[in-house]
Amino acid sequence: MKNRLIFVELKSGQGDSGPAWIAVSKTSKSGATIYSNGKAFQSCKGSGIGANYFDIETGEEYWISGVKKNNQDRHWAGGGDIEIDRAAIEAYLRETKRTELPANILPADLAPAKQSDKQHELENTSFDEAAPFVPRSRADIIKRKS
Repeated sequence: MKNRLIFVELKSGQGDSGPAWIAVSKTSKSGATIYSNGKAFQSCKGSGIGANYFDIETGEEYWISGVKKNNQDRHWAGGGDIEIDRAAIEAYLRETKRTELPANILPADLAPAKQSDKQHELENTSFDEAAPFVPRSRADIIKRKS
């Protein structure tokens, strides 16, 4: 699994001011899934509205990107504080070439970036009409909700 420092912001029902965090993420061997703060994300493949990934367990949409050196991670129309995993502070300061955290970035203890048993099951269950519904994309989730 590859580790990377990322910015994550909830978009579903939040506009541009949803809860956000910065943490070191991990990816699956294939790179198709990103793990951060106890969640597993897969790409919306261009079908998201203001988002580029969705949570495979809930279907909620998120914006995920690398961190910006100028502290402009949030959408220009949004705002709010950003949590940073305490374990990621040193990497953040090094990557952004800062000596201290900006006032809007608050240290927090976030969940580990690893695959849970439920996420493993969702990612590795094959489609079968007899099996319970397992979303494979944002489109699957939308179809299921209708």
